[in-house]
Amino acid sequence: MSIGGQSDASQARSEQKIYRLTPDGYAKKQERLEYLRTIKRKEIADYIHDAKEAGDISESSAYEDAKNEQAKVEGEIIQLERLLAVAEIMTSDMHDEIVGPLVVRIGTQVDVEIESGSSRTFKIVETYEADPKSGLISDQSPVGKALMGHQEGDLVNVATPGGVTNYVIRSIRPML
Repeated sequence: MSIGGQSDASQARSEQKIYRLTPDGYAKKQERLEYLRTIKRKEIADYIHDAKEAGDISESSAYEDAKNEQAKVEGEIIQLERLLAVAEIMTSDMHDEIVGPLVVRIGTQVDVEIESGSSRTFKIVETYEADPKSGLISDQSPVGKALMGHQEGDLVNVATPGGVTNYVIRSIRPML
């Protein structure tokens, strides 16, 4: 028991990071976990069995490869289970309690104009869901980190490996 009558376990839970995922991102993580549990585990078990049947496993690179793959898959399963256990699914009303102008934060879609005149749309998500090719950028990426906390009309300078890019935020809206 710790100070204030709160147990150590409940205190640890309250300090645990909560990951916010879009409904689509949550579903994709669930699908990946299900695939690893039901299909990939069986494939690896069959591969290990075949490698054992082939002979001396102490010198079998196939057996060693299968065991390494098994360890990777089990690690990913554990990681996904932990993530999904503490994940919070973003909803369309998650920004309703904010008073004042909407600022860029996780769960917002940001339309920007680049100094060259072209436009881009970014959806700000947590690292676990980032997929830059789909416009989902992490709040920890150079662009995401630079945009965080800014509001419509702000000029944001982003230092990237390719140099500094200037963005003007044209609109911000809840992603969902």
